[in-house]
Amino acid sequence: MKTTVKLLIAVILGAAVILLHSGCEQTPEADTDYDANLINQHLEREVTFKERYRPQYHYSPRINWMNDPNGLVYFEGRYHLFYQYNPFGNRWGYMSWNHAVSDDMVHWEHRPVAIEYDKEEEEAIFSGGAIVDHNNTSGFGDGERAPIIATYTSHYTREDGTTWQAQSLAYSVDGGDTFTKYEGNPVLEFDDPNFRDPKVMWDEQREQWIMVVALSTQFKVQFYASDNLINWEFLSDFGPEGAVGGIWECPDLFPLAVDGDPGNIKWVLHVDMNPGAIAGGSGSQYFVGEWNGTEFIPDESISDGEVLWTDYGTDFYAAISWSNIPEDDGRRLWVGWMNNWNYANEIPTYPWRSAQSIPRSVYLETVGDNIKLIQRPVEELHSLRKDQISLENINVSAGTQSLDDHGLGGKAYEFVAEIDPDDSDVVGFRLRTGADEETLVGYDAIERTVFVDRTHSGENSFHEEFAQRNDAPANLKNGKIKLHVFIDWSSIEVFVNDGEAVITNRIFPDPESQGFSVFADGGNAFVNKLDFWTLESIWDEGSINN
Repeated sequence: MKTTVKLLIAVILGAAVILLHSGCEQTPEADTDYDANLINQHLEREVTFKERYRPQYHYSPRINWMNDPNGLVYFEGRYHLFYQYNPFGNRWGYMSWNHAVSDDMVHWEHRPVAIEYDKEEEEAIFSGGAIVDHNNTSGFGDGERAPIIATYTSHYTREDGTTWQAQSLAYSVDGGDTFTKYEGNPVLEFDDPNFRDPKVMWDEQREQWIMVVALSTQFKVQFYASDNLINWEFLSDFGPEGAVGGIWECPDLFPLAVDGDPGNIKWVLHVDMNPGAIAGGSGSQYFVGEWNGTEFIPDESISDGEVLWTDYGTDFYAAISWSNIPEDDGRRLWVGWMNNWNYANEIPTYPWRSAQSIPRSVYLETVGDNIKLIQRPVEELHSLRKDQISLENINVSAGTQSLDDHGLGGKAYEFVAEIDPDDSDVVGFRLRTGADEETLVGYDAIERTVFVDRTHSGENSFHEEFAQRNDAPANLKNGKIKLHVFIDWSSIEVFVNDGEAVITNRIFPDPESQGFSVFADGGNAFVNKLDFWTLESIWDEGSINN
């Protein structure tokens, strides 16, 4: 709901926020020089995927900088992941779309850069989406295979020296392996230099393409319609609304059946912002409402004047959903960039920087008296599980109890725990423990939240605000809380009560910090059931050197 306070904030921040680093616009570092011969050096560079902090089951590039996922599309049995990429260095710069493909969203094959930075035109390829043009409405198809159309933001310098952003197209007639830029680019311009991140969907009911795109410093998104992906008609604006403490980016719009009921369809508008998110820095919010073919109408009874946060951690940003998922699958699937613009260029990883979250299925479900966005890890991740350990009826008296002797611990694993807080104030787990290191995840009965505390999780000197605790609201179900936790070499993701809330955080513990314990403060608690799996690496010799 728009309020005087929110609009005042928008006015006050409007001028200042232009100067802030955004998720899609940074200043390239001097040590990342353009060299056309090195565009695909990532395919030749020798890497082990055993480097310190290297994710073992989250996607990361072989080398160099990565940020937003782009152009997520499913085509002919393969999931395509394009993403913002600097071919020449480990920091933001020379934005291009790199590419990976997968049969299961878990095991990935690194591919050549799909759409590269244009040195001649000084055109950076910013974020966007991709669709399959089954009916060849664009005319880009060759009559044999449906073309894949990438919609992206062209970021360039105009003749007067000002930087500008407009929406452009590139098309592929070989299944997404290579792309050709449309010679009539850009296809959509607007009188605002911060106009970016187009996401296109097919409106089946009205038989037209719909684009949602951000007016970042106006805290708005715009909607456009097209019959051919080339000529676009303005439909409406949405915003300022919800959280307006930072620029808006990377919007997505999609329908979901509430509680799986096809007769009760609501629409989700997902918008990222930076800074001003719930955990500080960059993050994302969502709105639930109706789409009438022209405008998005939020359901105020669902938000009740509150901001609806997608993730309560620091490191889930720029998530967009896959297009063209088969009807017999029916899931809405997405990934998000697992980093934060507060420290993205500084995290202590080399020769790559950044990772994507685990892929998640997204739902709308009734929780209590309201409708919430639910996220759950995709079932395809089960293929990584091995060496299951199951424990029951763990009595946790005040203090800490190691579970190392039960075989729990390590650097890459998953567990599901059902906890009864009983009369404790706080109950939870100490993970990746070692010499003066631990990452805490647990339930706070006083605050009625689930939390992740990375204050002492490991290396944090690269940013003064990295060491922090993040809380997500959580309600007991029949007196119990359920935690589904994923630990990788440099991350933790916590799904609360089957995805009613999520906390995604980066952590950088010493490789030797592998301990696992349970603790309670202020009283006794019980872990009624705990299932634990070690997770295999997705990077074998074949996938590393494909």
